Parts: sequence; C-alpha cells; structure tokens
Amino acid sequence: MTRTLPQPPATSAAAPARGPDARRGLGRRRAVAVLALAFTAVVLLGLVPGFVGSAVSTALPWLGLLLVPLLVAALAVRGRTWLVALVPAIAWAFAVGPSFAWLPASDGVGAADAAEAPAELVFASQNVEALSGTAADSATTLVAAGADVIALTELEGDARAQADAALEASHPYSYAVGTVGIWSTSPISNARPLELGLGWNRALTVDISAPAGLVSVYVVHAASLRPGAQSDRDTMLDELSAVIDRDENERVVALGDFNAASTDPALAGIRRTLSEPGQSEPSFGFTWPAAFPVARIDHLFQRGLTPVENTVIPAGASDHLAVLTTLRY
Repeated sequence: MTRTLPQPPATSAAAPARGPDARRGLGRRRAVAVLALAFTAVVLLGLVPGFVGSAVSTALPWLGLLLVPLLVAALAVRGRTWLVALVPAIAWAFAVGPSFAWLPASDGVGAADAAEAPAELVFASQNVEALSGTAADSATTLVAAGADVIALTELEGDARAQADAALEASHPYSYAVGTVGIWSTSPISNARPLELGLGWNRALTVDISAPAGLVSVYVVHAASLRPGAQSDRDTMLDELSAVIDRDENERVVALGDFNAASTDPALAGIRRTLSEPGQSEPSFGFTWPAAFPVARIDHLFQRGLTPVENTVIPAGASDHLAVLTTLRY
C-alpha cells in the first residue's frame, strides 16, 4: 500500500510588481533623501578652512530658505522621509545659531534701578568706505547714538582729518595708524600698531581707562576676501587671535571690518576666547552692502563684559552699516 506523504504548506504567491504610482512614490522619497544629504554636505563645507568654507559660511543664512521647500516635499511624500529631512535642518540650525538671536542680548536696567546701575560702555564700529567723503557724517551719527568708543576703518584720503574734526570735542582721546582709527571719551594708553603678518598696518590696539576699569581694545580692517587671494585675510585673523590669546587683561574687545561672516572658519581662533553678542532684534545683523545687506562682515567680539544691546545702524554714505554695542561691567 502506497503511503501518501504530507505535503508542505503552499507558499504564498509572489508579491505583485510595483505599479507606476508606487514606483513614482519611491522615486520621490529617494529624491528628497538625496537632496537632504546634499544640503547637509553643503552645510558641513562651511566648516572647512579656505575659500569654499568662507563662501559657504557667508551664504549659510540664505540657504535656510531652501529648507522650506525641502521640508514641505518631505512631508508630502509617504513614509518617514521627513525624518531624513530633519538632518539638514538641524545641521543648519547649529551652524547659524551663534550668529542669530531671537531675544535681546541682555535685559536692560529699568529707570527705578538707574541709581544702582553698573557702568556701561557703548562701542561703535564702521567701515566708512574709502573716498566716500562722509567720515564726518558717520562720526557725528555715532556720537548721537551714544557711542563712548568709536572705531573707524578704511580711513583714506581726508577721511581721518574729517573724523578728527568731528570728534575732537566729544572724543578727545584718539589713536590712528594706516587706515584704522579709534576715538574715546576715556583716556587711551599703550597704543600701538599691529601689522598682523602683512608687513604693513591694518590694525591697532589700545587700552581704554574707563571709569569702571581697563579694557583692551583691538581695531582691525582685515584684508579682502577674494577667490585665490584670501591668505592675507586668514593670516591677519590668525595673528590677531594669537595676540588676543596673549592679552592678560580681563576685559577685551575686538571690533572692526573682519571681512568674514560670523560662522567663517577663519574666525575660529578668535571665537575660542571671545564671543559675539546676539542681536537685540531677531535678525542676523547683516552689515554689507548697506543698501541691501546680505552678509555680516563687521563684528564686535568681547570677553569679561556683559552685552546689553547689539544692533546695526546706517551712518554716513558708507557701503557698510555701523555696529553699535552696549557692554556692561
């Protein structure tokens, strides 16, 4: 008698082939994922020293506009593709976060506390634009804004004499070298030029004897950033970082035209010991060009003081906006 062996359970039928809609959906998800990774790679390029890193860091705030359609596309496709799209968003937020503030840098002191308010110094800095002929107008505007210390760069032609004449009465203490200068309502000492590796002077340092204590101040006009010719700028910023590292004063301020965005890798050395205050308004505080600012290349970095207010204002006919910062002892 022939015995019939039990048959194995029937296997399930092969999965049906993907239809056109499924293939299109998969293609969209892959496209969003590729774009998200590409965007993240671009953000990471902003950390690389050199011209590419400098260019990307300058464009980073504006690249955030591309995140909106990317996130919308990620939400529109099925699946968990939106999780992949969060990667470039997080990377971008970490990259630009230090240069953006939603809240004022610090709470101000109310009128009721005025009698006990700690001392404050207002610093102003502007590239007055060579041969614009409005250095005096810039100086007058910054005095009216309440600046105690005024740093001006690109003082070519008669600009220095114009600034001297405009500030002689209100800011009697001054020092200038090359195309950079500083004027103060408080006495200046230990003034000296800084060549910062260039062989000629585009920076200076002074000590300001303010009523509440000594402050080391550095004024810099960094060399321009151009493709294939940024070594002078990077050298200056590296040298400035080394000089500041050796400064033993508790309070240090470095301000001027750095020709570098806040997130530029070339500023990494300065950022290790000094910090840039957040903006008093929710903005990136762009300073150039004045008519339609797209980048912040003028800065104030500090240590040992408390930022109270930090903003940008127009002054004169320069192509740079001025940086106006209040620091509290």
